[in-house]
Amino acid sequence: YFVWGEAGDRPPVFLHHGFAASALLNWHGTGVVQALLDTGRQIIAIDARGHGASDAPTDPVFYGEVRLAKDVGELLDRLDVEQVDLAGYSMGAITALIFASGDDRVRRLWIGGVGEAVTDLGGVETRLLPPGALIAALEADQRPADMHPGVAEFRIFAERTGGHLKALAAQARSLHAAPIALDLVRMPTRLVVGDQDPLARNPQRLVAALPDAELIILPGTHLGVCSIPQFAESIIAFVN
Repeated sequence: YFVWGEAGDRPPVFLHHGFAASALLNWHGTGVVQALLDTGRQIIAIDARGHGASDAPTDPVFYGEVRLAKDVGELLDRLDVEQVDLAGYSMGAITALIFASGDDRVRRLWIGGVGEAVTDLGGVETRLLPPGALIAALEADQRPADMHPGVAEFRIFAERTGGHLKALAAQARSLHAAPIALDLVRMPTRLVVGDQDPLARNPQRLVAALPDAELIILPGTHLGVCSIPQFAESIIAFVN
């Protein structure tokens, strides 16, 4: 995990990255960390198990967003943090929703890259990103020539960023697919999605299922939207 900045009057901002990314890729490399630091916020960012610099076991028993949410709580315990503004993207958004539904340490919740699949499936949009195809592509020694387009995007991204392919496949085998207690996510919430993101279809349905939520749609794809200036701005304006 990473801690940037000094503790202040406001709680730290806790950042949880998406599938196949890392804290440095999702948040530092996109300018979010520096933009938050410039406003005087302290930041905590985690590399989820199987990602970035964290350990990468290949047994699916060690994965799943419920386990990742427990890691968030355990890290807050370790750092003796009583309250956070929590931001999660894609896999990190599912993790953040699960955590926020059962832990009262979240003051404000920012989530991105998800839509109606959260209400329908309890997680990511597996109807358009088939887990079986994703697992097969990640476990293959060589990049398959006939990959599903969405699967290909994640395999290529993981290769380019040095991802742990077998560990990512283990997480894909353990994707959360059960109802999340969205009615218990009562803190102010902002959902941000790209207008060309098929994995965040019908985000209005997710916003409607949350007690106190708003929606912002930005130009971009699932991976591309994270790099535009409005992405960081949407976090800063909300948590500040």
